Amino acid sequence: MFETDETAVTKSERTRVKIRDAALTSFIEHGYADTTMRAIAETAGVSVGNAYYYFPSKTHLVQELYVRVQREHAALALPQLEGVPGLVDRLRIVFETGLSAVLPYQHVAPGFLTAMIPPDSPLNPLADESGPAREMTLNLFRSAVSGAQHRLPEEIAERMPQALFVAYLALVLRWTYDSTPGQRSTRRLLDSGLRTLALALPFARVPGIRKATSELLTLIGEVRA
Repeated sequence: MFETDETAVTKSERTRVKIRDAALTSFIEHGYADTTMRAIAETAGVSVGNAYYYFPSKTHLVQELYVRVQREHAALALPQLEGVPGLVDRLRIVFETGLSAVLPYQHVAPGFLTAMIPPDSPLNPLADESGPAREMTLNLFRSAVSGAQHRLPEEIAERMPQALFVAYLALVLRWTYDSTPGQRSTRRLLDSGLRTLALALPFARVPGIRKATSELLTLIGEVRA
């Protein structure tokens, strides 16, 4: 559970929560570049040295933001997945609730994207530092696939969440710069992708296509390497 002032028991825990919350508020209001550790410390009512004691860098606080967003994503997605049998319907839920979870951050998203795009950036969603938030997203896609009624070959079902995660990153990238009302362009892209997937899924059981699909999903899932 995401720690709050109410759940933090010790003074140290409460201080950490204050610093984290001050950072998350600043990220939302001012963006990544204009958020500094000094400003975070002032808002939290602690010294700069104390802020660095709990969070060695601004990067560590961004990872807290990633985890917060994914907790919100899970809170939206999991209840909606209950009782939904269709694989494509379940995937739509995960994708759409993911967009809903990041919506409050769209006005500052381009600044974060600039910082996270370099492959060696610790803010990159594929970086080791982003592992906790990434695993939370992967678990949502795993739940969507494993809880669906489908006849996919086992090796394809196992590889699909990794590939879906990459597709999710691409969708969020498109969403970041989508200025159409209600991010209509991004949602059309999602609709088109899911329709194509629905048409392609039955062919995944055909021997030749099955092998090619498995290899393709493996390659997509290995994008982190």
